[in-house]
Amino acid sequence: MLGAVSACANPADILFLNGKIVTLDATSDVAEALAIEAGRVSATGSSEELRKSAGPATRIIDLGGRTVIPGLIDSHIHAIRAGFRHATEVSWEGARSVGEALGRLKSAADGAGPDAWLIVAGGWTPRQFDENRRPTEAEIASVSSGHPVYIQLFYGYVLINPEGRDRLNIKSETDLPAGAKFERNRENETTGWITGGGPAITSLYGRLPKPSAQEAVEGTRAFLRELSSFGLTGVIDPGGHNLAPDDYAALFQLWRAHELPLRVVYSIFAPRPGKELEDFQAFTQFLPMGTGDGWLRFNGIGECITWGMYNNDTPGDADKEAFYRVARWAADQGLTLTVHWNNDRSVHHLLDVFERVNREVPIAPLRWSIAHLHDASDASLQRMKALGVGWLMQDGLYFAATSYIAERGEAQMQRSPPIVSALRLGLPLGGGTDANRVMIENPFVSLRWMLDGLTVDGVETREKSEIPSREQALRIYTEGSAWFAHDENQRGRLMPGMFADLAVLSDDYFTVPISDIAKIKSLLTMVDGRIVYGAGPFSALESGRR
Repeated sequence: MLGAVSACANPADILFLNGKIVTLDATSDVAEALAIEAGRVSATGSSEELRKSAGPATRIIDLGGRTVIPGLIDSHIHAIRAGFRHATEVSWEGARSVGEALGRLKSAADGAGPDAWLIVAGGWTPRQFDENRRPTEAEIASVSSGHPVYIQLFYGYVLINPEGRDRLNIKSETDLPAGAKFERNRENETTGWITGGGPAITSLYGRLPKPSAQEAVEGTRAFLRELSSFGLTGVIDPGGHNLAPDDYAALFQLWRAHELPLRVVYSIFAPRPGKELEDFQAFTQFLPMGTGDGWLRFNGIGECITWGMYNNDTPGDADKEAFYRVARWAADQGLTLTVHWNNDRSVHHLLDVFERVNREVPIAPLRWSIAHLHDASDASLQRMKALGVGWLMQDGLYFAATSYIAERGEAQMQRSPPIVSALRLGLPLGGGTDANRVMIENPFVSLRWMLDGLTVDGVETREKSEIPSREQALRIYTEGSAWFAHDENQRGRLMPGMFADLAVLSDDYFTVPISDIAKIKSLLTMVDGRIVYGAGPFSALESGRR
């Protein structure tokens, strides 16, 4: 049905005509046309009616029947770290074979300086390859041309070739971080791969050289543009390992130069174990909640609040007390807080602390959230709902479902994550990817996975009762994510008064086969009424600086 026209008081700056405008308003109206004035939606309705709002300077864009959606918002993506490193890393995203992955490494080696590292920091899985295996050290040697190489698989495996080990002064296993060891084959020979837990892998990555200031700026610019090509108009960044305070400089430089192509809302991460409260207090002394503008804004603390409650299923009383002190301080300061938590079996420890803080300072207005928690039980979701705590859900199981099933069983997998159960409760729910170490950044891959539960290698997982509708999934990725940025009244829907943040799609999200949703790209991405990305018939429309 066509949305009712909201009259424009002034001539529109931009008119989109002859399209399918998915407004995501309260009645799910679909309009033919949309008018924009001063960076905001001023009207939706029929093309015939909205043509009347055109003035001499109005830019008219004929959509040719294409679908327009509110701009997508990734509610949990390590975009700042990914951008900072982007210019010095090699991506294996979408590679279908070991040979294709090696080809990308060879291309990087051929174009790199003589001493340059070749780094694949994540965002891949052996299950995406036809061979369903990791590359070998010999295969890496055949294409790396003597460059030092570092290849990370999730937070469990790293391949560092001999040149790389020499650079990092790794002569024997005693030179590895605690918890790491050389992988050995059946003949007890080292394979080149190093195994270990998250802290060990993070420590190894931290030994790599950082990009130059210019590489950091260019990498950030390129990575954010890539996100624009997927119709992303906003990201919420939780901080993360291997991201020091001075690593934010490239992002801030682009912001000051008015060159950001999307809205960035960011948290800061606890960098030093045992010094979390001290560091947070120091970092935020002149950084109150909400500092920034509509393009770059501070959004509190995350995703490691205290190290004793990070990836720890059995925190002790001292760990929980330390977490309480930071959480209580954050509540007193009015800070949003987001926490990384993987397992429902232990999340009661976290919720107990949240409830303790809430008895003293109501936390619902602060938009606190838990990220991941793929196996959330109904009881945990209900406790979160009672506290006003939201849930940040990502598609990590698109890569990792096989190991997840092996650990937790088929029955648990069938409701992981329990998307529909959370929606039924009215729990705030945001969509995302957790890119780029554990997943790829493409939101349409995430949306497709939300709608069919199929992994990268076609394994069926989630049962139908936990599969949302296409509209529900899209709302999770738009207005749902906007809630966590305190922006649900400004973005996530295409209604008069809302920001003109939108994407014109290459295919209709609502009618293409679900399997083809992952192939959708944006042909035109707009933020704040500015065309930040154009492709195909709209490539000439892309704006410069805002």
